[in-house]
Amino acid sequence: MAEQFDVLVLGAGAAGLFCGAIAGQHGKSVLVIDHAAKPAEKVRISGGGRCNFTNIHTHPGAFLSENPHFAKSALARYTAQDFCALMERHGLTWHEKTLGQLFCDQRSGAVIDLLLKELREAGGVLRLETEPTGVTQTGKGFHIATDTSDIDAKALVIATGGLSIPKMGATGFAYDVARQFGLDVITPRPALVPLTFSGDLKEDFARLSGVSTPVTASAGNAAFTEAMLFTHRGLSGPAILQASSYWGETEEITIDLLPGAEAAEVLIKLKRDHPRKPLSLALGEVLPARLADMISGHLPLPSDKRLGDISDKLLADAAGTLSAWRFTPTGTEGWRTAEVTAGGIDTSALSSRTMEAKSVPGLYFIGECVDVTGWLGGYNFQWAWASAYAAGLAVGGT
Repeated sequence: MAEQFDVLVLGAGAAGLFCGAIAGQHGKSVLVIDHAAKPAEKVRISGGGRCNFTNIHTHPGAFLSENPHFAKSALARYTAQDFCALMERHGLTWHEKTLGQLFCDQRSGAVIDLLLKELREAGGVLRLETEPTGVTQTGKGFHIATDTSDIDAKALVIATGGLSIPKMGATGFAYDVARQFGLDVITPRPALVPLTFSGDLKEDFARLSGVSTPVTASAGNAAFTEAMLFTHRGLSGPAILQASSYWGETEEITIDLLPGAEAAEVLIKLKRDHPRKPLSLALGEVLPARLADMISGHLPLPSDKRLGDISDKLLADAAGTLSAWRFTPTGTEGWRTAEVTAGGIDTSALSSRTMEAKSVPGLYFIGECVDVTGWLGGYNFQWAWASAYAAGLAVGGT
């Protein structure tokens, strides 16, 4: 005979655990299951083990979706300040790094313990190493078969995430359930992921592997000013990861190697200050030396000629490469290293207030499996908290 619960949450990550706790706090019997042996592994590895649990600058414009308005309701109802207050109630502290990113002082495990304690104190049950094998709708809700038992639930919340980091157990289960019930899925693709190159560019970048420099990276209609890192395969670092979410195959990306400065003015000043230096050495005054040597070969200037012998006009004409270096990646490093999944369950099929499927009462989708993707730096965790809170209130009857 099937076990009976008011709410079954599939997925014991950030969104699933939090949703289960909120539903339990409103008097519902809750079971959270996951096929993994440990809960919330993405929380555990976040921020190098410090858990970048939110961003104080969270706003709807920091999220990518086919419907850019969808996330507004949930984000407004549960804010970064709300989760900070929850952290404080549990005696946890945090610090801000760059650009509003908040990290837990007690490390990631403390945030997982918070989520587990919230679920436990709300009366919720967590069951790991339990694989769902089938979902059917019944007259009273849903029947879920697993590899250990059958479960009946009045409400079903899918929080199984996207396809990023498959070695941690990522699957397309959420998309399969969505399609089973007639919901569309925006083609998932790796996001917040390093970009790869081929040919001469790959060789140039590989020789610079390990070099990092501040840039403005632009792709699509977005631009991000942060660090860029050269790798053996291509480009990484926060600026590139951010831009990757907006990059489409065969499209160019643009790199400003001198963010916040006029490249022509920089070159002319270098000429005034170092007239006897060749271009490659002079550029080392404003760029990492190995990068300066490489990029000088991409400028329409004689790299071995002394700067004092190059006209200001030629320097100004060449400045465009430094401020708008354009090239086309061949691809990304894929799901293996992608931090999140872009695309996912079409938000037009969901209520923005409750996360419930409009055509399937009692079925909810939250977190990364939904077509809402945040910027790097705690935004995706804030979406997990906010979407989980919205669904948790809804299944809790408020």
